[in-house]
Amino acid sequence: MKKIMLVGKTGCGKTTLTQVLLGLEVAYRKTQAVCYSDYIIDTPGEFAENRRFYSALLASSSDCDIVGLVQDGTAPNSIFPPKFSSMFSKRVIGIVSKAEHENCNLDRSKKFLHWAGVEEVIVTSSINQLGIDKLQNILLS
Repeated sequence: MKKIMLVGKTGCGKTTLTQVLLGLEVAYRKTQAVCYSDYIIDTPGEFAENRRFYSALLASSSDCDIVGLVQDGTAPNSIFPPKFSSMFSKRVIGIVSKAEHENCNLDRSKKFLHWAGVEEVIVTSSINQLGIDKLQNILLS
C-alpha cells in the first residue's frame, strides 16, 4: 500500500479523513505534531499555514509516496499558493473535504486545488463515505 501525506489548513478534515481511512471511530482532535500511521502521515495545519514550516512538510514528504492537498469544501479561500504542489517531488493529488455540507462549493474548491498545481481531484465526505473508496484504490494501486 502506498503512503499518503495529508496537507491542509487547520480544521479542513485531515485527521477525520485519516480516522475514516483507517477504520477508526471519528473523534475530533487537534493534530499538534506530525502523526504517522501505517500508510497515512497527518500533518498539523500550521505546517501549511506558515511558510516557515514548509521545510517540515518537505522533510515529512520524504516518507510518503503521495501528497494529498486537502481543501475544505466550505472554505471561501485557500491557503495553498499558486503552484504549491511543485515543491514536492512526489505525486500530488487534491482532496476536497466536507462535500456533504450545505455550504460546500465544489467548483471553487477544485479551482483552488488546480491553482495549487493539482490535476487530479477527489471529492470526499467522511460523513457519507463519498470518495473514500476512490482514495483507498489510489493507495492500493
